Amino acid sequence: MNRRTLAALFAVLLVGVLVLSACGGASQEQGQTSASEPPTVIVYKSPTCGCCTKWAEHLEENGFQVKMEDVQNLSALKNRYRVPTNLRSCHTAVVDGYVVEGHVPAQEVQRLLEERPDVAGITVPGMPVGSPGMEVPGAAPQPFEVIAFDKNGNTEVFARYPQ
Repeated sequence: MNRRTLAALFAVLLVGVLVLSACGGASQEQGQTSASEPPTVIVYKSPTCGCCTKWAEHLEENGFQVKMEDVQNLSALKNRYRVPTNLRSCHTAVVDGYVVEGHVPAQEVQRLLEERPDVAGITVPGMPVGSPGMEVPGAAPQPFEVIAFDKNGNTEVFARYPQ
């Protein structure tokens, strides 16, 4: 090979590397995370809610990154994310395009992200004693359901506790 051919091959390789690098950088800028990064959960809560903080700690203990945001008007936020009124709880979280309402166990959030069903989100309506963040010393845990809901308000049971 002569110098001109080698220079041309080098130029083609260099352009290829630059194109691949640019593509990889674009996906990071669009909010995609690599498989090795834990998902980030944004928790919207009232500034005075303690059980919401306990639920966030439960998520962190189970490998999630959590970002807390205090919100004065949670109803408006719940309306924006189309959380049905009868399925609401004290806080609303968003993770990877899904809504997570209330005291949902971390393993169900992980399952949601792994299975990626065609739903808007999952919820534990109300604040059942014994759900993550709602543990009360000396009180027996209440049975509860994790409900999946879509953008039209249709629901189905996603999980039951105790299992």
